[in-house]
Amino acid sequence: MLTPHSTSLFPRLRLSAALVALGLAGAAQAQSLQVLYEAARAYDATYLAARSLAESAQYKAAQAEALRLPSAALTGSASRSQSHTVIGSNVNGNAANVGVQARHPLYNKSNDALYAQAQRTFEFSKADLESAEQDLIVRVAQAYFDVLAAQDTLATAQASKKFISEQLASAKRNFEVGTATITDTREAQARYDLGTATEIGAENDLRTKRIALDQLVGRTDVQPRPLAVPVALPPVLPANPDEWVTVADGVHPTIRKTRLLQDIARLETEKAKAANSPTLDLTGGVSSAYNSGTAVTAVGSKPGTSYSGSVGLQFNMPLFTGYANENRIKETVVLEDKARNDLEAARRAVAQGTRQAYFGVKSLQATVKALEAAESSSKLALEATQLGYKVGVRVNLDVLNAQSQLTQTQQSLAKARYDVVLTGLKLRQASGQLSPQDVAAADALLAK
Repeated sequence: MLTPHSTSLFPRLRLSAALVALGLAGAAQAQSLQVLYEAARAYDATYLAARSLAESAQYKAAQAEALRLPSAALTGSASRSQSHTVIGSNVNGNAANVGVQARHPLYNKSNDALYAQAQRTFEFSKADLESAEQDLIVRVAQAYFDVLAAQDTLATAQASKKFISEQLASAKRNFEVGTATITDTREAQARYDLGTATEIGAENDLRTKRIALDQLVGRTDVQPRPLAVPVALPPVLPANPDEWVTVADGVHPTIRKTRLLQDIARLETEKAKAANSPTLDLTGGVSSAYNSGTAVTAVGSKPGTSYSGSVGLQFNMPLFTGYANENRIKETVVLEDKARNDLEAARRAVAQGTRQAYFGVKSLQATVKALEAAESSSKLALEATQLGYKVGVRVNLDVLNAQSQLTQTQQSLAKARYDVVLTGLKLRQASGQLSPQDVAAADALLAK
């Protein structure tokens, strides 16, 4: 039986118990970040579409290579002719022809530029796929830690509601024995009603976050693993943002893609200039013809089959195109300048995003340390307030406020820790270094 001034169990213990209960409920289904990432790679439609597009690019490059290789075609025809003369005689004939024509480019600067463009386009598609994979890692991690944060919020709401219910019961008993006013009871009742509403909202938010994670990885009732206790967050290395920017300038998919686009624009200028250059092809062919009928006899030919073959060089030199080529060259030169500016803009954007992500992680790490200190202070403040309430120098509202401050601090601390891990992944994405190995590193921070 609680005495009028009895104190509740420490809120941190209640929060831990609630978290353990949530963990036990899904222990059989608890899955690591690494496992869920692998599941998402085989299920996420956005990533699979990007992978298919990247795979198709190799065949497009092979099409451009075909312009530099020999080509051959089988040709054939058949005809029958018949005519009637004024003297009443009929003349008719049959003809059939079959042959093979072949061509091999010997010199064609335009085809060479087109082939080089195709190779750049293929590299562009691989950089695109790398961007899609990095985006998938961040989306899976975001959904994963969103569920964990939602679980913590619900556990906090439930622990807070239970604490408030005990304070409400204590306030009612104190009012009945005349040691407290009705104000304490009404304040506790208001906090309890608010706690109920908060719990309902937290339950719905957790349900929503779970649905999002399930949808992303193609599984149901996924239970993420929480951070291992004690929590040991890794430092940001290297500790200089300029080093992150330097690495990003060389490996970031966006910068690589814009560099490739600049190369493609330069090759487009070469291709436009090549339109004024000569081309030389090796040509050849063999054919067989069959002729029969009175038309053949009439012209003195013998019916039967004949064979022929040829081999030669075909030269083509443009002389005048109505200034089309000249204007095309001017257009591509301007577009090449645009690609150069696009590359510079991409480099600046990546540098800015990398620095922002770096300082974001550093700020979150400082926030975690501050919240850890605030948690210790809030615990001491709650203990002091409970003692003051017990000896009659503090009222029930003071206890509720102290408890609310502690639980909110604990919830913010848990969220900040998740954000440190997630923003660390985003930092590596911002610098273009994010890879599946980073998923394994983040997974090592989770409970086993």
